[in-house]
Amino acid sequence: MTAHELLPGIRDLYSRLPETVYLEPWEMVTMLWLMNCTDELEDEAVIAAAMDVARTDMTGETAPAVALKGGVPRSYAEM
Repeated sequence: MTAHELLPGIRDLYSRLPETVYLEPWEMVTMLWLMNCTDELEDEAVIAAAMDVARTDMTGETAPAVALKGGVPRSYAEM
């Protein structure tokens, strides 16, 4: 599946369970599978891309965890 195909499922999940907005991509893999949004466990990178778009649609901001600086999450780059 592509991020484009996962986006409706993630948006639906965010609207039904708003607390899922704060899940990490590795947690969302299982959540989507358990909620029958996907037939198999999807790639974490694809889910992260779809989550970023869904969060941006909801809040107008990207999540800090996906804001990269030189390919490394910003919090690690500043260490």
